Amino acid sequence: MPSVPLASRSPELVSSAIDIRAVSHQFSLSGSKLPVIDAIDFSVGPGEFVALLGPSGCGKSTLLRLIAGLELPSNGSILADGLPVIRPDPSRILVFQDPTLFPWTTVWKNVATGLEARGVLKQSHARVDAALSLVGLSEFAAAYPHQLSGGMAQRASLARALVNDPKLLLLDEPLGKLDSLTRLTLQAELVRLWQRNGFTAILVTHDVEEALLLSSRIVVLSERPARIKAEFQFGKPYPRHRDDPELVALRRRILGTLGLAT
Repeated sequence: MPSVPLASRSPELVSSAIDIRAVSHQFSLSGSKLPVIDAIDFSVGPGEFVALLGPSGCGKSTLLRLIAGLELPSNGSILADGLPVIRPDPSRILVFQDPTLFPWTTVWKNVATGLEARGVLKQSHARVDAALSLVGLSEFAAAYPHQLSGGMAQRASLARALVNDPKLLLLDEPLGKLDSLTRLTLQAELVRLWQRNGFTAILVTHDVEEALLLSSRIVVLSERPARIKAEFQFGKPYPRHRDDPELVALRRRILGTLGLAT
């Protein structure tokens, strides 16, 4: 059966509900156990955009890997649409801080990687073109990664994720290494893509302002092993502005929760 074009599916098909139930995780290091996550328990509704904030090394990225199915939790369970997450799935895509594009092939072929691996590329060429168009890279389809700026390379990574029509997009500081202007541009781009495609999004970031500009809910984690310290709802309409008094006030509250001076 041919693939459904990007952004044309009915709303109930485009996003996942995620339930994280009493999840703990630990690593084995030199014969000893290193606790990383401790009894994390929260849910993400279909189509919601949630940001995870917390100190560096507290376990945020590990939690994303568990949700993606790249690892299994030591204790507890993670459900996607009511089903246990026990392995990776094309409906759950993880986008990393580094674009990790294959340098030996073109942008178009990089974006097509997932479809090719699933054996559906032959009937899905138009989907690759549509994904590149979504992120504004149609004119660079034949370019190689070394010919792209950092922001363009990250756009290509987003296209590679979106071509699979993910129901859940997991974002591990995807804008963290970009210059300020490019980061601002791609923040707006992420919101646009989320609104247009309707997927559920979970973003890991160290930037409180970025979390407030992009997400509808912010979950603040403690030092490792990560526990939930607080949750903040922020229902302001998009686009949001950095000098909005409500945003500025909430930023102060979140920084205080993180133990940082404001």
